[in-house]
Amino acid sequence: MKSKVLHAIVWKEEKLYVAKFLELEIASQGKTKDEAMKNLKEALDLYLEEDMQSSLSIPTIDKVSAQTVHLN
Repeated sequence: MKSKVLHAIVWKEEKLYVAKFLELEIASQGKTKDEAMKNLKEALDLYLEEDMQSSLSIPTIDKVSAQTVHLN
């Protein structure tokens, strides 16, 4: 199987960190950033197990940049 690179973002919401893949609708959480990423990887494994019977399409993101938007 050809390897793919997935991009994830992590942010804090109150007492927990949330981790989410940009290319897939998969997210998880944890008490620390590392725990949130570990849980996100486990969620991906479960997703891939279930999706192996159908064709998995992961969109390609060539360039990623982060920007902050301030709302008034």
